[in-house]
Amino acid sequence: MGSETPLQLPTIDFSKLADDQLNPSTLQEWSSVKAQVQQALQEYGCFEALFNKIPLELRKAVFGSLEELFQLPLQTKLRNSSKKPFHGYVGQYPMVPLYESMGVEDAPNPEKVESFTNLLWPQGNPNFCKTIQSFSEKLSELDHIVRRMVLESLGMGKYLEEHIESTNYLLRVMKYKGPQTTETKLGLNAHTDKNIVTILYQNEVAGLEVQTKDGGWINVKPSPHSFTVMIGDSLYAWANGRLHSPYHRVMMSGNETRYSVGLFSIPKEGYIIKAPEELVDEEHPLLFKPFDHVQFLGFYYTEAGQKAESALKTYCGV
Repeated sequence: MGSETPLQLPTIDFSKLADDQLNPSTLQEWSSVKAQVQQALQEYGCFEALFNKIPLELRKAVFGSLEELFQLPLQTKLRNSSKKPFHGYVGQYPMVPLYESMGVEDAPNPEKVESFTNLLWPQGNPNFCKTIQSFSEKLSELDHIVRRMVLESLGMGKYLEEHIESTNYLLRVMKYKGPQTTETKLGLNAHTDKNIVTILYQNEVAGLEVQTKDGGWINVKPSPHSFTVMIGDSLYAWANGRLHSPYHRVMMSGNETRYSVGLFSIPKEGYIIKAPEELVDEEHPLLFKPFDHVQFLGFYYTEAGQKAESALKTYCGV
């Protein structure tokens, strides 16, 4: 019997999209890519994106910056604090001893990145600052494209401006120590993201796994040429279940350190996530009551939220 080919996430090429959206050939390309995005997000909730707006040198520089950042003393890293869950420094957790992460709020904004940098390097660190800000700013372009395609696919293009304006960005930088064993160890528990869209870029150390709708797991093979784009519970709720928000986890083995960086588009505090009435009908009854993402996040990190099979359904399911 022949061995089955392991499942892979779809790969979608955004590199051919020109800046001029009015060009007829570009419109044709846009429609083609948009259809692929819609299909991937319905079936898997994520895909691999080829996006050439970020030069390879800048991508490599990001991992150099992450190494420099995580080498700082613990007391220094703890300065990265936030009242919002998972926005500041996270580490020293017995359940996930390999995992450590930090958050840069509004990372595409030069002033915000400079203030984060000066918090950790009072003497300044211009290279780190420029690398993180440039990378975040360029990656936010991909986020905008994906979200525009999603809304257009749903026939909800008229909401695009409000949708984009309703979010901020958080850049989370993550480090997973190699467990120094060939046995597979848990790097990060299986979870769905709670935000709108997540775009991950990782060094060439495997670990990310995405769960399929039938409960299997896809090992995401890291590549320097692609980004993993994934939707979260907030977009799933807004689309009234027409897209899929996938469970994913990190499983580690071997000696190498895994670095990954994720740009998260996150609903602003006070903004109410509510499925447009056009997306609610007999075939698609309303799944979730309107909710504030930050309050939902607060519930998710309670004991009840952590125990729930679906925190979103428990919190605001109809």
